[in-house]
Formats: sequence, C-alpha cells, structure tokens
Amino acid sequence: MIPSVTGDLTPEQLGTVLMHEHVFILTPELLPDYPEVLRWDEEARVALAIEHLSAARAVGIDTMVDLTVIGMGRSVPLIKRVAEATGMQIVVATGLYTYNELPKFLQYVGPDAPLRAPEPMVEMFLKDVRDGIGDTGVRAGMLKCATDAAGFTPGVERVLHAVAQTHVETGRTIPITTHSHAPSGNGSRQLDIFESEGVDLTRVVIGHSGDTTDTDYLRSIADRGATLGMDRFGLEGGNYIGFEERVDIVATMCRLGYANQLVLSHDVTCWMDWAPRELFPGSHFDMPNWKLTYLSDVVLPALLARGVTPDDITLMLVENPKRILSLPEPA
Repeated sequence: MIPSVTGDLTPEQLGTVLMHEHVFILTPELLPDYPEVLRWDEEARVALAIEHLSAARAVGIDTMVDLTVIGMGRSVPLIKRVAEATGMQIVVATGLYTYNELPKFLQYVGPDAPLRAPEPMVEMFLKDVRDGIGDTGVRAGMLKCATDAAGFTPGVERVLHAVAQTHVETGRTIPITTHSHAPSGNGSRQLDIFESEGVDLTRVVIGHSGDTTDTDYLRSIADRGATLGMDRFGLEGGNYIGFEERVDIVATMCRLGYANQLVLSHDVTCWMDWAPRELFPGSHFDMPNWKLTYLSDVVLPALLARGVTPDDITLMLVENPKRILSLPEPA
C-alpha cells in the first residue's frame, strides 16, 4: 500500500500522477509573527490551493507527490485540508532541502559534528516513513534531497548520505527523488553518492532533469537505472529553458527509447511565501503558465504533435509513477 495524506492507496488507485509538485512552500520561522509581511492569510491561501487542485482534478490528475520537506515549511495538516476538499490523492515526502548549510542542530550533532552522534537525520526520516510525520499519522512515501549550483557542500553531502542510508534501512523500498542542477550535470554525482551507500538506483528520480537539453547527460543518468524528472513545465524565462526546448527534449528521449524512465510534472506551488507573486508582477516569479493544468492542457498536445505516442504518455504519467511509488518487498 502507498501512503497518502487521506489514506493508503493501492498502485492501481494512483491513476494519473504528477510526481514533483508543492501545495505550499512556507517560512515557519517567520510565519507566526509576520503573516502580514509574508502575505499569509491561511483561509485565503487554502482556498487558492483548493482552486488549483480542483482544476487539476478536472483535467484528469488523480494523484500528486508533494515534495515539500524540512527547509520548505512542510505542513501535513494544511496539505490534508486541501486533499480532503478536492479529492486529490497526495503523497508526501521526508528529507531536507538545502543548497548549502544544515539547520543549526544538525551542524552541531552528527557523525562529524562537535557533538558526535549517529546521524540524527536517518532517525528523523525513518520515523516519518514508518510511524508518520509529527503527530499526523501520515507516513512519507518518498525521500528527498537537493543539490543546486552551489554544489556538494558538506551540508548537502551529509543530507544525500542520510537519505541514502534511510533508503537502505527501509530495505531499499522507499524511493528517492532529488532536486538537481541539470545545467552543471550534478545528477551524476548524486547517483555516485547513492551508489556508494548501496541504493537501488532504479528507485531514484533525478529531479529537474528537464532543465537541460544535453542528451548525452540525460542518457548517462537513465543508463544507470534512474528515472529522469522532466518536471518544470510552466517555469519559463529567466534562467530556465523555454517551452519548445522542454517539449523537444522529452520527445527526443522518448524517441531514443527512454519513455519508461521519464516522469512529468511542473514543480508548481499554489502559494510560496519565499517570493509571493503579487509582490513581483512582471518579475522572474510572475509566470502565468506555472499551474497544475498546464501539462494536460498544453504540454501533452505538444508532445503528441512531436510524435510522442499515447502509450509513451501513459508510461510517463501512470505506469512509471506506479512503479516508483509502489513499495516492493524489502531486498
């Protein structure tokens, strides 16, 4: 059974899946004291999220994986409210999101920290997977870590190792997804670290792989068994590649025979207080196509026009997510 915020699911119940999304991205250190600065109105933002997820349900999306983890303001109770109001099946994740340093507690406590101890993150992540997040009883269905342009800092490497060790402790069953920086090709080193810890690379999604058109790099990831997250449709302009390039690289990878190792998504958030869109009209964060219906309404027709088959689309949106999220017997 696959855990979701509204109850366990069979693989067949997953249906059509968006594998890399966020309902809310928040700053919990600031939110209680400065809601007016962060433009936070809980009822209004929950209503906005309900509107977005209802629209996704209306175009045939059954399940989404919310990859909001420590460092991004994960709030399972808020996610559950939205799921219950919309009927969207939401699988949540555990892990830690940083491009550089760890939270202070983890800087001081750990295998190579001043207060030496077994890695606390493994204990934390295992608790989320086995018993549930906080007191919600909702178990995490994925593990997540991140590497961006800053590269493999000591803090980032430690998270990757902790996520890998947690995966191994679960009998190599709980899948891993990453935030990667495709322009620098760092998904390859993410896999190196996972492999050094004994991770089953077929249980790994290298996220944001669609941010590059480097076919050789993408093939090198897939040829090691990992899945490519082509998961930022709607993010356009600024430092991001354009729509045509995003669609073309998916079509190319399908034509090369890799449709069984691709998943599709947007990396959208219904509300992010890091950069509220209403504060920055016309800016890098003001992207009208960054919404949960964009894939169904615009991207899929564009893929079909480029020769991607309906069977390929079913692989990317139904069968591959089912394979990744299903929990095999422990190795």
